[in-house]
Amino acid sequence: MKKQMHLQTRILFTLFGLTAAILVTVGLAFNLSIRGYLKNRVTTQLRSVRESASSDRKNPPPKPGKRFDGHPDRITGTTGNAVVLHKDGSMVSVFHGDREVAKAVSAYFAAHGVDPDLHYKVISLDTGKYAVSVSPDPSQKDNYIVSYVDVTTIMAFTARINAVLLVIILAALLLSVFLSRRLAGSLARPVQELSLFAGEIGSGNFETREMDFRDLEFGQLADSMNLMAQELHEAKQKQEIFFQNVSHELRTPLTSIHGNAEGIVYGLMEPVAAAKVIVRESDKLGGMVEDVLYLSRAGKQSPESPEALLDLREVLSLCVSEHKAEAESKGVDFDFDFDEEPVLMSIREQDAERLFGNLISNAIRYAKSKVTLYCHTENETVVARVSDDGDGISPEDLPHVFERFYKGKGGRHGIGLAIAQSVAESCHGTITARNEGGAIFEVAFPPATR
Repeated sequence: MKKQMHLQTRILFTLFGLTAAILVTVGLAFNLSIRGYLKNRVTTQLRSVRESASSDRKNPPPKPGKRFDGHPDRITGTTGNAVVLHKDGSMVSVFHGDREVAKAVSAYFAAHGVDPDLHYKVISLDTGKYAVSVSPDPSQKDNYIVSYVDVTTIMAFTARINAVLLVIILAALLLSVFLSRRLAGSLARPVQELSLFAGEIGSGNFETREMDFRDLEFGQLADSMNLMAQELHEAKQKQEIFFQNVSHELRTPLTSIHGNAEGIVYGLMEPVAAAKVIVRESDKLGGMVEDVLYLSRAGKQSPESPEALLDLREVLSLCVSEHKAEAESKGVDFDFDFDEEPVLMSIREQDAERLFGNLISNAIRYAKSKVTLYCHTENETVVARVSDDGDGISPEDLPHVFERFYKGKGGRHGIGLAIAQSVAESCHGTITARNEGGAIFEVAFPPATR
Protein backbone atom coordinates (compact mmCIF):
# COMPACT_ATOMS: atom_id res chain seq x y z
CA MET A 1 0.00 0.00 0.00
CA LYS A 2 1.39 3.40 -0.99
CA LYS A 3 2.18 5.81 1.79
CA GLN A 4 -0.48 8.49 1.90
CA MET A 5 0.35 12.16 2.17
CA HIS A 6 -1.71 15.28 2.74
CA LEU A 7 -2.49 17.23 -0.40
CA GLN A 8 -0.99 20.37 1.13
CA THR A 9 2.27 18.58 1.92
CA ARG A 10 2.51 17.07 -1.55
CA ILE A 11 1.93 20.40 -3.27
CA LEU A 12 4.39 22.13 -0.92
CA PHE A 13 7.15 19.59 -1.56
CA THR A 14 6.52 19.52 -5.30
CA LEU A 15 6.57 23.29 -5.82
CA PHE A 16 9.46 23.81 -3.40
CA GLY A 17 11.55 21.12 -5.10
CA LEU A 18 10.71 22.40 -8.58
CA THR A 19 11.55 25.99 -7.63
CA ALA A 20 14.80 24.94 -5.97
CA ALA A 21 15.83 22.82 -8.95
CA ILE A 22 15.14 25.65 -11.42
CA LEU A 23 16.95 28.30 -9.37
CA VAL A 24 19.98 26.13 -8.62
CA THR A 25 20.20 25.14 -12.29
CA VAL A 26 20.00 28.77 -13.40
CA GLY A 27 22.59 29.81 -10.80
CA LEU A 28 25.01 27.07 -11.79
CA ALA A 29 24.57 27.77 -15.47
CA PHE A 30 25.14 31.50 -14.97
CA ASN A 31 28.17 30.93 -12.72
CA LEU A 32 29.72 28.43 -15.10
CA SER A 33 29.10 30.75 -18.05
CA ILE A 34 30.75 33.70 -16.30
CA ARG A 35 33.72 31.60 -15.18
CA GLY A 36 34.14 30.11 -18.64
CA TYR A 37 33.98 33.51 -20.30
CA LEU A 38 36.50 35.04 -17.90
CA LYS A 39 38.80 32.05 -18.23
CA ASN A 40 38.72 32.40 -21.99
CA ARG A 41 39.52 36.10 -21.81
CA VAL A 42 42.33 35.67 -19.25
CA THR A 43 43.81 32.72 -21.16
CA THR A 44 43.91 34.85 -24.30
CA GLN A 45 45.63 37.64 -22.38
CA LEU A 46 48.17 35.22 -20.88
CA ARG A 47 48.96 33.88 -24.32
CA SER A 48 49.54 37.41 -25.60
CA VAL A 49 51.83 38.20 -22.66
CA ARG A 50 53.73 34.94 -23.13
CA GLU A 51 54.28 35.52 -26.84
CA SER A 52 55.36 39.13 -26.30
CA ALA A 53 57.75 38.17 -23.47
CA SER A 54 59.26 35.30 -25.48
CA SER A 55 59.81 37.62 -28.45
CA ASP A 56 61.48 40.23 -26.28
CA ARG A 57 63.72 37.62 -24.60
CA LYS A 58 64.74 36.26 -27.96
CA ASN A 59 65.30 39.71 -29.54
CA PRO A 60 66.12 42.31 -26.84
CA PRO A 61 65.01 45.90 -27.67
CA PRO A 62 67.79 48.07 -29.17
CA LYS A 63 67.17 51.00 -26.88
CA PRO A 64 68.16 50.43 -23.28
CA GLY A 65 65.46 51.05 -20.71
CA LYS A 66 62.52 50.05 -22.95
CA ARG A 67 60.21 47.81 -21.00
CA PHE A 68 57.71 45.13 -21.88
CA ASP A 69 54.16 46.28 -22.71
CA GLY A 70 51.69 44.20 -20.68
CA HIS A 71 48.71 44.79 -23.02
CA PRO A 72 45.87 45.65 -20.61
CA ASP A 73 42.66 43.73 -21.34
CA ARG A 74 39.63 45.88 -22.14
CA ILE A 75 37.11 43.43 -20.70
CA THR A 76 38.80 42.37 -17.44
CA GLY A 77 40.58 45.71 -16.86
CA THR A 78 43.83 43.90 -15.91
CA THR A 79 47.40 44.13 -17.18
CA GLY A 80 49.45 41.08 -18.02
CA ASN A 81 52.91 40.76 -16.34
CA ALA A 82 55.83 38.33 -16.56
CA VAL A 83 58.73 37.12 -14.45
CA VAL A 84 61.70 34.89 -15.41
CA LEU A 85 62.26 31.99 -13.02
CA HIS A 86 64.91 29.33 -12.79
CA LYS A 87 63.67 25.77 -13.03
CA ASP A 88 63.91 25.49 -9.22
CA GLY A 89 61.52 28.43 -8.87
CA SER A 90 64.06 31.07 -7.87
CA MET A 91 63.55 34.44 -9.49
CA VAL A 92 66.02 35.38 -12.26
CA SER A 93 64.58 38.76 -13.23
CA VAL A 94 61.35 40.71 -13.20
CA PHE A 95 60.42 41.04 -16.81
CA HIS A 96 57.47 43.28 -16.10
CA GLY A 97 55.27 44.10 -13.13
CA ASP A 98 55.54 44.77 -9.43
CA ARG A 99 58.64 43.26 -7.84
CA GLU A 100 56.79 42.22 -4.65
CA VAL A 101 54.22 40.31 -6.67
CA ALA A 102 57.03 38.75 -8.72
CA LYS A 103 58.68 37.57 -5.49
CA ALA A 104 55.38 36.06 -4.30
CA VAL A 105 54.99 34.25 -7.63
CA SER A 106 58.57 32.98 -7.38
CA ALA A 107 57.97 31.75 -3.82
CA TYR A 108 54.86 29.89 -4.92
CA PHE A 109 56.63 28.03 -7.72
CA ALA A 110 59.67 27.39 -5.51
CA ALA A 111 57.32 25.65 -3.08
CA HIS A 112 55.21 23.80 -5.66
CA GLY A 113 57.63 23.29 -8.48
CA VAL A 114 57.61 24.71 -11.99
CA ASP A 115 55.38 22.81 -14.43
CA PRO A 116 56.49 23.61 -17.98
CA ASP A 117 53.12 22.40 -19.36
CA LEU A 118 51.06 24.74 -17.20
CA HIS A 119 48.85 26.92 -19.46
CA TYR A 120 46.26 28.20 -17.00
CA LYS A 121 45.88 28.12 -13.26
CA VAL A 122 44.57 30.52 -10.61
CA ILE A 123 46.79 30.73 -7.55
CA SER A 124 46.18 32.53 -4.27
CA LEU A 125 49.02 34.68 -2.90
CA ASP A 126 49.23 37.14 -0.04
CA THR A 127 48.99 39.97 -2.55
CA GLY A 128 45.88 38.58 -4.26
CA LYS A 129 44.77 35.99 -6.80
CA TYR A 130 46.58 35.53 -10.11
CA ALA A 131 46.04 33.50 -13.25
CA VAL A 132 49.41 32.08 -14.36
CA SER A 133 50.91 30.18 -17.29
CA VAL A 134 54.44 28.82 -17.85
CA SER A 135 56.51 28.79 -21.07
CA PRO A 136 60.20 28.01 -21.75
CA ASP A 137 62.66 30.92 -21.88
CA PRO A 138 64.01 30.98 -25.47
CA SER A 139 67.26 32.64 -24.32
CA GLN A 140 68.14 30.29 -21.45
CA LYS A 141 67.47 26.57 -21.30
CA ASP A 142 66.97 26.20 -17.53
CA ASN A 143 64.79 29.29 -17.22
CA TYR A 144 61.03 29.72 -17.66
CA ILE A 145 58.87 32.71 -18.34
CA VAL A 146 55.88 32.84 -15.96
CA SER A 147 53.12 35.09 -17.26
CA TYR A 148 50.56 36.19 -14.72
CA VAL A 149 47.45 38.34 -14.60
CA ASP A 150 45.94 39.82 -11.46
CA VAL A 151 42.38 38.44 -11.22
CA THR A 152 41.71 39.50 -7.63
CA THR A 153 39.10 42.06 -8.65
CA ILE A 154 37.52 39.69 -11.15
CA MET A 155 37.24 36.84 -8.63
CA ALA A 156 35.85 39.24 -6.02
CA PHE A 157 33.27 40.41 -8.54
CA THR A 158 32.37 36.80 -9.31
CA ALA A 159 32.07 36.05 -5.60
CA ARG A 160 29.73 39.02 -5.19
CA ILE A 161 27.62 37.78 -8.07
CA ASN A 162 27.42 34.34 -6.42
CA ALA A 163 26.44 35.94 -3.11
CA VAL A 164 23.70 37.94 -4.81
CA LEU A 165 22.50 34.80 -6.60
CA LEU A 166 22.48 32.91 -3.32
CA VAL A 167 20.38 35.61 -1.69
CA ILE A 168 18.01 35.61 -4.67
CA ILE A 169 17.71 31.81 -4.52
CA LEU A 170 16.98 31.83 -0.77
CA ALA A 171 14.43 34.62 -1.19
CA ALA A 172 12.78 32.79 -4.07
CA LEU A 173 12.64 29.56 -2.05
CA LEU A 174 11.04 31.37 0.87
CA LEU A 175 8.56 32.98 -1.52
CA SER A 176 7.84 29.59 -3.08
CA VAL A 177 7.15 28.11 0.35
CA PHE A 178 4.74 30.95 1.12
CA LEU A 179 2.97 30.70 -2.24
CA SER A 180 2.93 26.89 -2.08
CA ARG A 181 1.23 26.98 1.30
CA ARG A 182 -1.31 29.47 -0.01
CA LEU A 183 -1.95 27.41 -3.13
CA ALA A 184 -2.09 24.12 -1.23
CA GLY A 185 -4.49 25.62 1.27
CA SER A 186 -6.73 27.00 -1.47
CA LEU A 187 -6.85 23.52 -3.08
CA ALA A 188 -7.15 21.50 0.11
CA ARG A 189 -10.05 23.45 1.59
CA PRO A 190 -12.47 22.72 -1.30
CA VAL A 191 -11.43 19.06 -1.26
CA GLN A 192 -12.10 18.87 2.48
CA GLU A 193 -15.47 20.56 2.09
CA LEU A 194 -16.46 18.25 -0.75
CA SER A 195 -15.24 15.22 1.23
CA LEU A 196 -17.43 16.24 4.17
CA PHE A 197 -20.33 16.74 1.78
CA ALA A 198 -19.77 13.28 0.29
CA GLY A 199 -19.71 11.83 3.81
CA GLU A 200 -23.03 13.51 4.57
CA ILE A 201 -24.53 12.03 1.40
CA GLY A 202 -23.15 8.61 2.33
CA SER A 203 -24.79 8.84 5.77
CA GLY A 204 -28.17 9.55 4.21
CA ASN A 205 -28.30 13.35 4.45
CA PHE A 206 -29.25 14.43 0.91
CA GLU A 207 -29.65 18.13 1.64
CA THR A 208 -27.96 20.23 -1.02
CA ARG A 209 -25.34 22.84 -0.17
CA GLU A 210 -24.44 26.22 -1.56
CA MET A 211 -20.68 26.13 -2.15
CA ASP A 212 -18.80 28.91 -3.92
CA PHE A 213 -15.37 27.95 -5.22
CA ARG A 214 -12.97 30.08 -7.25
CA ASP A 215 -11.81 27.09 -9.30
CA LEU A 216 -14.13 26.05 -12.12
CA GLU A 217 -13.46 22.33 -11.67
CA PHE A 218 -14.38 22.39 -7.98
CA GLY A 219 -17.52 24.36 -8.80
CA GLN A 220 -18.51 21.77 -11.40
CA LEU A 221 -17.83 18.96 -8.93
CA ALA A 222 -19.94 20.70 -6.28
CA ASP A 223 -22.80 21.11 -8.79
CA SER A 224 -22.54 17.42 -9.73
CA MET A 225 -22.60 16.37 -6.09
CA ASN A 226 -25.63 18.60 -5.41
CA LEU A 227 -27.36 17.06 -8.41
CA MET A 228 -26.46 13.58 -7.15
CA ALA A 229 -27.79 14.42 -3.68
CA GLN A 230 -31.01 15.73 -5.19
CA GLU A 231 -31.48 12.64 -7.35
CA LEU A 232 -30.73 10.33 -4.41
CA HIS A 233 -33.25 12.27 -2.31
CA GLU A 234 -35.88 11.90 -5.03
CA ALA A 235 -35.03 8.20 -5.47
CA LYS A 236 -35.39 7.67 -1.73
CA GLN A 237 -38.76 9.42 -1.72
CA LYS A 238 -39.93 7.36 -4.68
CA GLN A 239 -38.74 4.20 -3.00
CA GLU A 240 -40.62 5.09 0.18
CA ILE A 241 -43.75 5.82 -1.85
CA PHE A 242 -43.27 2.55 -3.70
CA PHE A 243 -43.04 0.54 -0.50
CA GLN A 244 -46.13 2.28 0.80
CA ASN A 245 -47.99 1.46 -2.42
CA VAL A 246 -46.76 -2.13 -2.49
CA SER A 247 -47.60 -2.68 1.17
CA HIS A 248 -51.12 -1.40 0.48
CA GLU A 249 -51.45 -3.55 -2.64
CA LEU A 250 -50.19 -6.59 -0.73
CA ARG A 251 -52.42 -6.01 2.28
CA THR A 252 -55.67 -6.17 0.28
CA PRO A 253 -55.16 -9.60 -1.35
CA LEU A 254 -53.54 -11.00 1.78
CA THR A 255 -56.55 -9.90 3.82
CA SER A 256 -58.87 -11.51 1.28
CA ILE A 257 -56.83 -14.73 1.24
CA HIS A 258 -56.70 -14.86 5.02
CA GLY A 259 -60.45 -14.20 5.38
CA ASN A 260 -61.45 -16.83 2.86
CA ALA A 261 -59.03 -19.35 4.33
CA GLU A 262 -60.50 -18.80 7.80
CA GLY A 263 -64.01 -19.13 6.31
CA ILE A 264 -63.07 -22.54 4.94
CA VAL A 265 -61.44 -23.62 8.22
CA TYR A 266 -64.46 -22.67 10.35
CA GLY A 267 -67.06 -23.73 7.80
CA LEU A 268 -68.38 -20.21 7.27
CA MET A 269 -67.82 -20.14 3.49
CA GLU A 270 -68.48 -22.47 0.63
CA PRO A 271 -65.05 -24.07 0.01
CA VAL A 272 -65.03 -23.95 -3.80
CA ALA A 273 -66.03 -20.27 -4.00
CA ALA A 274 -63.57 -19.30 -1.28
CA ALA A 275 -60.81 -21.30 -2.98
CA LYS A 276 -61.43 -19.44 -6.23
CA VAL A 277 -61.02 -16.14 -4.42
CA ILE A 278 -57.79 -17.40 -2.84
CA VAL A 279 -56.46 -18.51 -6.20
CA ARG A 280 -57.37 -15.18 -7.83
CA GLU A 281 -55.78 -13.12 -5.08
CA SER A 282 -52.73 -15.40 -5.03
CA ASP A 283 -52.31 -14.87 -8.76
CA LYS A 284 -52.50 -11.13 -8.18
CA LEU A 285 -49.82 -11.37 -5.48
CA GLY A 286 -47.65 -13.55 -7.69
CA GLY A 287 -47.93 -11.10 -10.57
CA MET A 288 -46.93 -8.22 -8.32
CA VAL A 289 -43.94 -10.11 -6.98
CA GLU A 290 -42.93 -11.08 -10.53
CA ASP A 291 -43.09 -7.42 -11.58
CA VAL A 292 -40.83 -6.38 -8.70
CA LEU A 293 -38.33 -9.15 -9.44
CA TYR A 294 -38.41 -8.40 -13.16
CA LEU A 295 -37.73 -4.73 -12.58
CA SER A 296 -34.78 -5.59 -10.31
CA ARG A 297 -33.31 -7.71 -13.11
CA ALA A 298 -33.97 -5.13 -15.84
CA GLY A 299 -31.07 -4.85 -18.27
CA LYS A 300 -29.58 -8.25 -17.33
CA GLN A 301 -29.73 -10.79 -20.11
CA SER A 302 -30.80 -14.29 -19.21
CA PRO A 303 -29.04 -17.04 -21.16
CA GLU A 304 -31.97 -19.40 -20.48
CA SER A 305 -34.32 -17.29 -22.63
CA PRO A 306 -32.51 -15.96 -25.71
CA GLU A 307 -34.09 -13.56 -28.17
CA ALA A 308 -36.33 -15.01 -30.86
CA LEU A 309 -37.87 -13.73 -34.07
CA LEU A 310 -41.50 -13.08 -33.09
CA ASP A 311 -44.56 -11.79 -34.91
CA LEU A 312 -45.85 -8.96 -32.73
CA ARG A 313 -49.39 -9.56 -33.96
CA GLU A 314 -49.33 -12.95 -32.28
CA VAL A 315 -47.76 -11.50 -29.12
CA LEU A 316 -50.51 -8.86 -28.84
CA SER A 317 -53.21 -11.46 -29.48
CA LEU A 318 -51.78 -13.69 -26.75
CA CYS A 319 -51.66 -10.80 -24.26
CA VAL A 320 -55.28 -9.93 -25.09
CA SER A 321 -56.41 -13.51 -24.38
CA GLU A 322 -54.62 -13.42 -21.02
CA HIS A 323 -56.44 -10.21 -20.01
CA LYS A 324 -59.78 -11.06 -21.64
CA ALA A 325 -61.47 -12.00 -18.39
CA GLU A 326 -60.35 -8.73 -16.79
CA ALA A 327 -61.66 -6.78 -19.78
CA GLU A 328 -65.03 -8.59 -19.80
CA SER A 329 -65.50 -7.92 -16.10
CA LYS A 330 -65.23 -4.18 -16.84
CA GLY A 331 -67.22 -4.30 -20.09
CA VAL A 332 -64.24 -3.43 -22.28
CA ASP A 333 -63.94 -4.68 -25.87
CA PHE A 334 -60.87 -4.89 -28.09
CA ASP A 335 -60.39 -3.47 -31.59
CA PHE A 336 -57.52 -4.69 -33.75
CA ASP A 337 -55.65 -2.78 -36.48
CA PHE A 338 -52.97 -5.23 -37.59
CA ASP A 339 -50.76 -5.37 -40.67
CA GLU A 340 -51.65 -8.10 -43.16
CA GLU A 341 -47.99 -9.15 -43.35
CA PRO A 342 -46.08 -10.54 -40.34
CA VAL A 343 -44.61 -7.81 -38.13
CA LEU A 344 -41.34 -9.37 -37.04
CA MET A 345 -38.77 -8.30 -34.47
CA SER A 346 -36.09 -9.94 -32.31
CA ILE A 347 -37.18 -10.01 -28.67
CA ARG A 348 -37.41 -12.50 -25.85
CA GLU A 349 -40.93 -13.83 -25.58
CA GLN A 350 -41.07 -13.16 -21.83
CA ASP A 351 -40.00 -9.54 -22.40
CA ALA A 352 -42.61 -9.02 -25.10
CA GLU A 353 -45.38 -10.39 -22.86
CA ARG A 354 -44.23 -8.17 -19.99
CA LEU A 355 -44.14 -5.08 -22.19
CA PHE A 356 -47.49 -5.41 -23.92
CA GLY A 357 -49.20 -7.18 -21.03
CA ASN A 358 -48.53 -4.14 -18.82
CA LEU A 359 -49.71 -1.73 -21.52
CA ILE A 360 -52.92 -3.69 -22.16
CA SER A 361 -53.67 -4.11 -18.44
CA ASN A 362 -53.11 -0.37 -17.98
CA ALA A 363 -55.43 0.44 -20.89
CA ILE A 364 -58.18 -1.82 -19.53
CA ARG A 365 -57.98 -0.11 -16.15
CA TYR A 366 -58.69 3.35 -17.62
CA ALA A 367 -60.84 2.49 -20.68
CA LYS A 368 -64.54 3.25 -20.72
CA SER A 369 -65.57 0.66 -23.29
CA LYS A 370 -62.82 0.00 -25.81
CA VAL A 371 -59.08 -0.72 -26.15
CA THR A 372 -57.50 -0.46 -29.60
CA LEU A 373 -54.39 -2.39 -30.63
CA TYR A 374 -52.31 -1.24 -33.59
CA CYS A 375 -49.39 -3.18 -35.10
CA HIS A 376 -47.75 -2.23 -38.42
CA THR A 377 -44.40 -1.82 -40.12
CA GLU A 378 -43.96 1.85 -40.99
CA ASN A 379 -40.93 2.99 -43.04
CA GLU A 380 -38.92 -0.07 -41.93
CA THR A 381 -39.82 0.60 -38.28
CA VAL A 382 -41.97 -1.74 -36.21
CA VAL A 383 -44.72 0.32 -34.54
CA ALA A 384 -47.22 -0.97 -31.97
CA ARG A 385 -49.84 1.14 -30.15
CA VAL A 386 -52.15 0.43 -27.26
CA SER A 387 -54.86 3.09 -26.82
CA ASP A 388 -58.04 3.42 -24.78
CA ASP A 389 -61.11 5.62 -24.87
CA GLY A 390 -60.74 6.83 -21.31
CA ASP A 391 -60.17 10.32 -19.99
CA GLY A 392 -56.45 10.27 -20.87
CA ILE A 393 -53.43 10.96 -18.70
CA SER A 394 -53.56 14.07 -16.52
CA PRO A 395 -51.08 16.81 -17.54
CA GLU A 396 -49.27 16.60 -14.18
CA ASP A 397 -48.84 12.82 -14.50
CA LEU A 398 -47.85 12.67 -18.19
CA PRO A 399 -44.13 13.62 -17.74
CA HIS A 400 -43.69 11.00 -15.00
CA VAL A 401 -45.65 7.94 -16.18
CA PHE A 402 -42.50 5.90 -16.96
CA GLU A 403 -40.65 6.75 -13.75
CA ARG A 404 -40.06 3.91 -11.33
CA PHE A 405 -42.36 3.89 -8.29
CA TYR A 406 -44.41 6.81 -9.63
CA LYS A 407 -48.07 6.16 -9.00
CA GLY A 408 -50.50 8.34 -10.91
CA LYS A 409 -54.21 8.72 -10.37
CA GLY A 410 -55.79 5.28 -10.37
CA GLY A 411 -52.42 3.53 -10.60
CA ARG A 412 -51.34 0.47 -8.67
CA HIS A 413 -47.77 0.16 -7.45
CA GLY A 414 -45.92 2.31 -9.97
CA ILE A 415 -43.70 -0.23 -11.74
CA GLY A 416 -45.78 -1.55 -14.68
CA LEU A 417 -44.94 1.26 -17.10
CA ALA A 418 -41.35 1.39 -15.82
CA ILE A 419 -41.04 -2.27 -16.83
CA ALA A 420 -42.48 -1.47 -20.26
CA GLN A 421 -39.92 1.28 -20.80
CA SER A 422 -37.07 -0.95 -19.60
CA VAL A 423 -38.02 -3.69 -22.06
CA ALA A 424 -38.38 -1.26 -24.96
CA GLU A 425 -34.98 0.31 -24.32
CA SER A 426 -33.29 -3.08 -23.91
CA CYS A 427 -34.49 -3.90 -27.45
CA HIS A 428 -33.14 -0.59 -28.78
CA GLY A 429 -36.68 0.75 -29.08
CA THR A 430 -38.59 3.72 -27.72
CA ILE A 431 -41.89 4.09 -25.88
CA THR A 432 -43.93 7.28 -25.65
CA ALA A 433 -47.22 8.33 -24.11
CA ARG A 434 -49.68 10.98 -25.29
CA ASN A 435 -53.37 11.88 -25.22
CA GLU A 436 -55.61 11.71 -28.25
CA GLY A 437 -59.12 11.27 -26.98
CA GLY A 438 -57.80 8.71 -24.50
CA ALA A 439 -54.30 7.64 -23.63
CA ILE A 440 -52.04 6.25 -26.35
CA PHE A 441 -48.85 4.31 -25.67
CA GLU A 442 -46.68 3.85 -28.75
CA VAL A 443 -43.70 1.50 -29.00
CA ALA A 444 -41.25 1.69 -31.94
CA PHE A 445 -38.55 -0.89 -32.69
CA PRO A 446 -35.90 -1.22 -35.37
CA PRO A 447 -36.72 -3.90 -37.95
CA ALA A 448 -35.73 -7.48 -37.24
CA THR A 449 -32.83 -9.11 -39.06
CA ARG A 450 -33.80 -12.51 -40.34
